[in-house]
Amino acid sequence: MTIVENATDRMVSEMAETLIGSEIIKQANDVNEKIKKGEKIYNFTIGDFDPKIFPIPTALLDEILDAYRNGHTNYPMANGMPDLRKAVSNFIRKFQLLDYSPEEILISGGSRPLIYAVYKTLIDPGDKVVFPVPSWNNNHYCHLSQAEAIMVETTAENNFMPTAAQLKPYIKDARMLALCSPLNPTGTVFSKEALEEIAGMVLEENKRRTGIDKPLYIMYDQVYSILCFGETQHHDPVSLFPELRPYTICIDGISKAFAATGVRLGWAFGPDYIVSKMKSILSHVGAWSPKAEQVATARFLENEKAVEHFLKNFLDGIEYRLTSFYQGFLSLRAEGFLVDVISPQAAIYLTVQFDLIGSKTKSGKIIATTQDITDFLCDEAKLAVVPFSSFGSKESNTWYRLSVGVAKSEEIPDVIEHLRKALTSLE
Repeated sequence: MTIVENATDRMVSEMAETLIGSEIIKQANDVNEKIKKGEKIYNFTIGDFDPKIFPIPTALLDEILDAYRNGHTNYPMANGMPDLRKAVSNFIRKFQLLDYSPEEILISGGSRPLIYAVYKTLIDPGDKVVFPVPSWNNNHYCHLSQAEAIMVETTAENNFMPTAAQLKPYIKDARMLALCSPLNPTGTVFSKEALEEIAGMVLEENKRRTGIDKPLYIMYDQVYSILCFGETQHHDPVSLFPELRPYTICIDGISKAFAATGVRLGWAFGPDYIVSKMKSILSHVGAWSPKAEQVATARFLENEKAVEHFLKNFLDGIEYRLTSFYQGFLSLRAEGFLVDVISPQAAIYLTVQFDLIGSKTKSGKIIATTQDITDFLCDEAKLAVVPFSSFGSKESNTWYRLSVGVAKSEEIPDVIEHLRKALTSLE
């Protein structure tokens, strides 16, 4: 028998061989291993909710249990149960003032399969996808679809939201512009004026392309749109420019709005022809949301009193945690420590900076890289947060995402005090 040298190099596709796993999940797993060994670490890495702190709505839970008891355990329809698509249509009409028919809505097992379907529906190998960084997972979806990723670095001065001026040099021959607001990882949003400039730019670009087979599409991830605080308002391209409706696919779902990350129910809405092709792709993948969850979510979304009651308490709890952490970081900054923070606007994330490059730890180690900062925070401050480099930003970026969905409000002062002591130890 002939033995082929380096046979493992030929056992999988080049795409699979070069695909990188989730940097965030890897970091969270490493932290959880330390916690299992007895270390006390405040782990704010994963964009998830602790069900003991933020359980799903009781009304939704009851509907899920009833749906299973009533035998809704067979296959759902490929594009989602009709009652659910109707309920989603009503929901986005009320909360986002967008008018999409049930036929323009696609249901899936969370928003991730829908994002994948957008890429596979619109992108041919080699097509260019433009997206700002930091942003969640677009680099990996580009890899999966063999697209050319055009990553546009954003700045703290603009709350890490992209501007039309930053994006304009890259859209001339791009196939898709991938945007997210409220943004994961920053919890910041587009102002109306900023999104108008970008949306208008896309509209003008598509007018220039009249007669060309490939227009420029917008994939608009707005899964955090319900979670806006204070004076913050959510905006979307289609509301600002109805002419963009044929070129915009929106991504949303219940995972963040209702603390239901594990229930796995998301939806996309956009041009019916594109949505129908996305349905065909996902029907072969089998990425349906379970039928019982679909039946239950339809009934829950139509229960406006239950929805509004849950959202009020839920939003208050998240905003309190974001504000408490924000005030804590402001106090550290006022004391002269090399930290910074952006005022929370939306989602479950706080954007914080640890400008510690060049500092010396009490053991004499010089902090030379962002990884050194991350290790110092975990080892000395017992704080686990995710660097923006895990979201496509430069390795030298010293800004981080802090996720509050698992934060116990009574522990926030302790987190800040641990951090204060660790920073005090630096030279």
